[in-house]
Amino acid sequence: MEDVQAKFDDRDLPIDLVGVKGLRYPVTVRDKARQRQSTIAELSLSVGLPKHYRGTHMSRFVEVIHEHRAQVDMETLPSIVATLRERLEAKRARLEMSFPYFIERLAPVSRLPSLMSYQCRYVAEETDAGNDFVVAAQIPITTLCPCSKAISDYGAHNQRGYVEIAIRATRQPGGLPSMVWIEELVEIGERSGSAPIYPLLKREDERELTMRAYDHPAFVEDVVRHAVGELRQDQRIDWLEVRAETVESIHDHNAFAMISGWRNRQASGDNRDWLIAGTGR
Repeated sequence: MEDVQAKFDDRDLPIDLVGVKGLRYPVTVRDKARQRQSTIAELSLSVGLPKHYRGTHMSRFVEVIHEHRAQVDMETLPSIVATLRERLEAKRARLEMSFPYFIERLAPVSRLPSLMSYQCRYVAEETDAGNDFVVAAQIPITTLCPCSKAISDYGAHNQRGYVEIAIRATRQPGGLPSMVWIEELVEIGERSGSAPIYPLLKREDERELTMRAYDHPAFVEDVVRHAVGELRQDQRIDWLEVRAETVESIHDHNAFAMISGWRNRQASGDNRDWLIAGTGR
């Protein structure tokens, strides 16, 4: 049959990225406690299109993800984007994947178990210059306002917040990124707020978390600084971006803060100061 996409295009305009998005697919990701976890991912798969091709072959994106659905993680994504690039004869291939990741949590006092969902993201890309990989997790937290606590006769306003940690891992011999578990990012995120959030709490648990938050007030600035302070000690991490946002309980706006930076600015080609090392302004 006629290959319309492969026809010559004379408009002299290469396309940066073209592909499919909003593709929902069952995949299996690495789980620190149980080795594997099945989840449903929403995917965006794309390639760069040379100027002389009229279009790309959209069906091949689905073919490639179906072939690799049994394991999608830091170890396999580089080979998945490499396959995309080869299959579609492209100089650039990119995969973005968002998925819920479940971790069993024990309530702080009653120790009752329940499953907590964390929204996570993988981004992988390959070009002639090499491959890139980012893993991110969004962690819900409680924050209690230090200012409110300081000026009130009793109590302090608190709210739900989120801290999103995104990292690029250092490379191992052979080029694969070092393994940084989602669970590790979650633990750091939860330690950065006033108190963690749980799906299941009894009264004794609520009491414990309420008092814990009161004893550990935190602005969004405190949240990002605490998280970066821990992450920059980890030699497996080459780049990070930490964002915190609180859904304010007594304002009609949200508050946010963000820190990002490279461990090795010279290697990254980034002009910003080395914020991970604390030398940035």
